[in-house]
Amino acid sequence: MSHEVLLECDASSHRFHCCHAIRYDAVDRLIEITPSQRLTLLLDESPLKATQRCLWVLSTGGTLLDGFVIFALGVAMPLIIAQFHIKPDVVGLIGAALVLGAVFGAGIGGPVADRLGRKRLMLADMAIIGVGAATSAVANGPMMLFVGQLFVGVGVGIDFPVSSSYISEVSPKRSRARMMVATIACQSVGMLLAAAITLLLLKNVGSAQNWRLFLATEGIIALLFFLLRLSEPDSPHWLMTRGKFAEAAQAFIRIMPEQRGAVLQITGDAGNKSLVGLVAPTKPPGLSILFSRPYRARTVLTSVPWFLMDIATYGVGLFTPIILGAIAISGEAGGVITRDMAAARGSAAIDLFLLFGFLLGIWAVPRFGRIRMQAIGFGCMAGGMLVLMIAVRLSSSSLHIPLVFAGFILFNLLMNAGPNATTFTLAPLLFPTQLRATASGFAASVAKIGATLGVFVLPILKGKFGVPAVLGMVAAVSVLGLIVTLVFGREDTE
Repeated sequence: MSHEVLLECDASSHRFHCCHAIRYDAVDRLIEITPSQRLTLLLDESPLKATQRCLWVLSTGGTLLDGFVIFALGVAMPLIIAQFHIKPDVVGLIGAALVLGAVFGAGIGGPVADRLGRKRLMLADMAIIGVGAATSAVANGPMMLFVGQLFVGVGVGIDFPVSSSYISEVSPKRSRARMMVATIACQSVGMLLAAAITLLLLKNVGSAQNWRLFLATEGIIALLFFLLRLSEPDSPHWLMTRGKFAEAAQAFIRIMPEQRGAVLQITGDAGNKSLVGLVAPTKPPGLSILFSRPYRARTVLTSVPWFLMDIATYGVGLFTPIILGAIAISGEAGGVITRDMAAARGSAAIDLFLLFGFLLGIWAVPRFGRIRMQAIGFGCMAGGMLVLMIAVRLSSSSLHIPLVFAGFILFNLLMNAGPNATTFTLAPLLFPTQLRATASGFAASVAKIGATLGVFVLPILKGKFGVPAVLGMVAAVSVLGLIVTLVFGREDTE
């Protein structure tokens, strides 16, 4: 039967009684399954219930706010520039603070969550975002704004590895991948939410201080997630690794209330004392193993394309309203608020295709493969930037504005259908369990470094060499991402 797991099922209730779970090896020899494995099987084989969907919604706070703060800061930046008269390098530094904080947050989030638990960190990161948003909203100059955005970035960075771990540990096996893709898709939902709020404020509150309301809204959303997360259970898998089996049983019951009897029977039959002996915490391997011969190529494939994609993604995403204003909209009559509103409206229309891209990716990646879709995505990202470069040269033509939107739509649509979806999933799929979190955390941290580089360099390039230099840099890193994907893509054997 080749390691097939058999579960005795009560025909009257159609519920698995994992205390009767048995496993056979390749020669049909009985292998004992520990109580902790039975609980894991119970969760893996369960259907996706309303409770787990609610926990998923609570877990999307970090990715949703990631998209929200990128869009909101992009719309706020023209108003901030007008008020403080800041230079392009300072603009880049403020934008870089967001993702620089995320580098630090992503680096510490996973290890600290392994030590203190998922829930504590999922509360702490929302509190940090709230403090950063409040600091940003009352900023009296660029330095205070930099500090506030740095805190926001730290909170978002912490939430990425912690919430993704939480989702994987409370979801049924067959729904896990779909829920992970849906989680990263909430970046685009956050951008659209930010677009709706910023446009509403720009339309109804005619003030150059609107940017303070944009940034304060981030804190309100973080506070809402903080309050809602107070009621969620901690990860039962983490609780078992820490020897907290009574709490783990209660967490399983809250996640699967219909399996209450089975959970209590498993834990009651085994007894807490025997469970402690059956689950021994394992020491995580060091970071250096990622660069050993068996994993070196996989590490390159999971980190370098993500690094290159984030240079393009965060840079273009953060400065889309400014780029649109410089290319197509800044010539319109009106003051800074009118131009900012027009840029935000155009940016929102383009960012809608981010969501469409994720939906396309959910359909296309399983059918065509991760590497093929990643390569197609990088190629179309470069193509979108080339279309925009043509639009710049045709500034007096009737094709100018259609080409502007066509270029950004092509970029956003295929970025999310390809690299933005595949880079998020490659590390967990290519590395074994004992290396999965280490590899995913390393790849995410490297990606955030790319994001920091993108948002810092792009406004400097724009200020010194103009919009074509920004478009050329994004096209170049997209082509490089395509090359790395094709060269190292053989590591993904799916």
